[in-house]
Amino acid sequence: MAGMEEQRSHGSGGPPWAHGEPPRWLTGEPGRSASRLPWPSTVLLGAVVMIGSTIAARGQMDERAPLDLFARLLLLLAVAVLLLRHRHPVVAAFGSSVAAMIYLVAGYPYGPVFLAVAVGCFSAVVSGHRRAAWSAVGMVWLGHVLVAHWFYRWLPPAGDHAARWGQELGIAAWVVAIIAAAEFVRVRREQWADRRAEREAAAQRRADEERLRMARELHDVLAHSISVINVQSSVGLALLDTDPEQARAALTTIKAASKEALGEVRQVLDTLRTPGDAPRAPAPGLDRLPELVEQAARTGLTVTVETDGERPSVPPGADLAAFRIVQEALTNVVRHSGSRTARVRIVYAPGRIRLRIDDEGPATGGDAGGSGNGLAGMRERAAALGGTIEAGPRADGGFRIRAELPLPSGSSGMPEQMEETP
Repeated sequence: MAGMEEQRSHGSGGPPWAHGEPPRWLTGEPGRSASRLPWPSTVLLGAVVMIGSTIAARGQMDERAPLDLFARLLLLLAVAVLLLRHRHPVVAAFGSSVAAMIYLVAGYPYGPVFLAVAVGCFSAVVSGHRRAAWSAVGMVWLGHVLVAHWFYRWLPPAGDHAARWGQELGIAAWVVAIIAAAEFVRVRREQWADRRAEREAAAQRRADEERLRMARELHDVLAHSISVINVQSSVGLALLDTDPEQARAALTTIKAASKEALGEVRQVLDTLRTPGDAPRAPAPGLDRLPELVEQAARTGLTVTVETDGERPSVPPGADLAAFRIVQEALTNVVRHSGSRTARVRIVYAPGRIRLRIDDEGPATGGDAGGSGNGLAGMRERAAALGGTIEAGPRADGGFRIRAELPLPSGSSGMPEQMEETP
């Protein structure tokens, strides 16, 4: 399944890293087969080592000892230990190096046994065990130097002679090349791991922001509608016996408010259907302000709306934020103010929308101007667009909320100043 997903994401043409995603073996990203032993590659390497050593022995018959059963077992051990290179890379590096050292001390032909050492040390480096890899490959190189230049007199094959020092330089260059390649892959793995962590962190931030956005939407919808329902239910209960017609009107308002709330909650939850789907209904904006005023009137709140400037093309995000800020401010008046009037002033200035919502007060409880969640939600909405919110009591005992939301360049309005009214 992971391989199929990777093929779909990269397309059919070119290697995976041509599309910006390197192969998993190079990045070190764990896949479904990370816990399995690397049988295919190890068996292939074993075949190369066995066949290559046989061919090499034919060309060194007069110089090195012939391959016998013990030599075959050493070659098999040097390769077999590489099955542990993913789970235990240090064991694999030292195991293949020790087997290769015994193979050289016994005087067997030079050949692909060094491939096993290279693979073991390579795996140790890219998995982060650099010191172990350097120690293992250094042990093989130093052992070869001692055997080829000093101990060859007492070791098989008989009549052996000292190796050329130029050969040691070639082996040293081979060792450096292997380690350099391993270090390059290790560095690239760390870079890709950092990028992967950044992508995951960014995805987590986007998910958190989406949850916060939906929480704000649900809070604004439910707080406003439930406040209306609470006020009207109190009116209905109080007038149920003395004024049935007024009680009926209150129940009608409750029905309309609950229906609207259900519709808006359904619209918010519809965005969770499948990723990427567009909402089935447009998000509310300032064009629905008359409905908000009418709904507030049913609770006994008289709302006066003043608009200055010509309404520009307002992006949906800013339009929704402005609507929710006014909605939450009026909800706070209904819930926390003794005043039955509120004034809403909207100014379309160049590159911005200015809002001001006033109530005459006084506050009916400790939460003057609203609870912390409502004001915090307003500030979060404004901050998400680069705007600001100011909320606080007025000198005459009322409460005022001022908001300023930026608009994209090209939007225009007439006035620059928002007139102060007592």
